[in-house]
Amino acid sequence: MPIITRHLTIRMQGHSQIENISDSIRRCLSETSLQAGIITIFVKHTTASVMIFEDEPGLRADTKTLWDRLIPEDPAWQHNARNPGEDNGHSHLRGQLQRQSLTIPFADKQLPLGTWQEIGLIDFDTRARSREIVVQIMGE
Repeated sequence: MPIITRHLTIRMQGHSQIENISDSIRRCLSETSLQAGIITIFVKHTTASVMIFEDEPGLRADTKTLWDRLIPEDPAWQHNARNPGEDNGHSHLRGQLQRQSLTIPFADKQLPLGTWQEIGLIDFDTRARSREIVVQIMGE
């Protein structure tokens, strides 16, 4: 079974910014000869995550509000307190819950996402940075 790996770099602003990466993932799949299999999307950072979401402005705002309420910024987080200059303990905790990878099946060279489902990258960190994503496609 062939395994194809692609790499994406996406510039993010942090602070729970969400970027719709669905088209980039579809493009990775379309550039292969594979018809059916699975695609794994993995972000190489502990303060960012990938997710399935509905890309609608209200839900983008609600997602940020959810994370701000669930795991707020706090200088008392031990990561911040034990590491001078660090302020992103909450970013790491959010990443632990949201996770760094997704696996999606595909058939007929198409991702079978639901009507409103999109693939999102969410950046929890406290500053802008580039995020690296590994896309691995296995199939036939």
